[in-house]
Amino acid sequence: MGREKEKQNPSEKALNLLRTRLSNPNFIFKPLSDSPDSNYSKLKFIISSSVTEACNNSILLLGPRGSGKVAVLELVLGDLLQQYPEVISVIRLNGLLHSDDNCALKEIAQQLCVEHQLLFSKVASFDDNSQFMIAMLRECGLAHKTIIFVLNEFDYFAQGKQRLLYSLLDAMQSVTSQAVVIGVSCRLDVDQLLEKRVRSRFSHRKLLFLPPSKEDTERFMEHILSLPVDSSLPHNYTVEFNARLKKILSDERFKELINTYLSFNSTIGHLVRFLFQAVSYLDLDVGFLSLENFKTALSSMQRQPKLECIREYKSIHDSFQTSDYYARNVCLRAFEHLLQHQLISFADNRGHNQSVEFRPVKLLISLAELHQGLKSYRLCPMFYLDLIKIGFWILPLVQACKLHKIPAFDSFLVCYVNYYCCGASFLPLKMVKVAFSRQLS
Repeated sequence: MGREKEKQNPSEKALNLLRTRLSNPNFIFKPLSDSPDSNYSKLKFIISSSVTEACNNSILLLGPRGSGKVAVLELVLGDLLQQYPEVISVIRLNGLLHSDDNCALKEIAQQLCVEHQLLFSKVASFDDNSQFMIAMLRECGLAHKTIIFVLNEFDYFAQGKQRLLYSLLDAMQSVTSQAVVIGVSCRLDVDQLLEKRVRSRFSHRKLLFLPPSKEDTERFMEHILSLPVDSSLPHNYTVEFNARLKKILSDERFKELINTYLSFNSTIGHLVRFLFQAVSYLDLDVGFLSLENFKTALSSMQRQPKLECIREYKSIHDSFQTSDYYARNVCLRAFEHLLQHQLISFADNRGHNQSVEFRPVKLLISLAELHQGLKSYRLCPMFYLDLIKIGFWILPLVQACKLHKIPAFDSFLVCYVNYYCCGASFLPLKMVKVAFSRQLS
């Protein structure tokens, strides 16, 4: 009876298979790791060399959230733990939890005690835990055992006095120690946050996790969504499912839809969430993926929580009919709400001693997100939409000027704004190019 029901519902079994794949980082990232030039191969070579050659190493894994840093790292560690089960010990810390030096060293000591079946002292001081860590590094080095320190959210460890990083990297200068420090961060400039004494002991190896190319994205989607022919699914169903999938992937409308989604965020993590959403809309009665499944997923993924927060704020503001003038403390509280809702964030970690209103901030709403929000607002003046459209091609000019270190570009923008505000409905592209070339000269 169970087998008969299984044959009657191949679509349900296919849906469960696809969902399982999309929830399994090993299946997702393994195909992207086959190349010898992949970050997987490079990272595995660095760590395995440290294990086999009994040397110390340090490396940074950098890239935006969702780019696969942690997933690839765990894939490498899993393979190496199988290959060298008796000579590798992994210590994991997270800057969001252990950014305090005392807390971090205590966590290291506790994990080392659990790993080597030793008694852990909760009342040990920073110096006691530091000496214990140094002693364990020496003992493990003499026993030809490598300790791998994984520091997630590495930029949080680079704040303050950085005593943990200094103690750890300084202990690795000894010929008897055998360790690898792996920092994982979303900040590409995280090495610039390190103090001079720490930076001098760091190897400055970096692996950048960039968004996949268009070709890699296409191969990735086909790998994830194609059903295996040698599975328990009916052969005819599998062949037709894969044929329909290839037709969808080659459809120009689908390619345009994917490009639209990737223009907002092109990381692997976001693409996986999008595919999971599309697969979940599969009609079990039909049993095959369709272009409409991906369209529906795109519309549901394009929800903008920040935009909804702004709308909610506006509705509250309009309902109370408050005036346009606010006291300083009210404005400051509103500014803090913007920080809490992550509409803005501080530009850097400096200036902790300053009051929040004097620290530089950056806007966390993208230009595309702003443009979409203005388009959805029916009463939005065309002036703002035109200004946003101009922003799509003015941004590369700003970046180019930063690259050429042109301080006078601000005056060009002022001239541009004055020209626009004097009655011109748009700024001719020819005038922009002429003004830009004058700035370069």
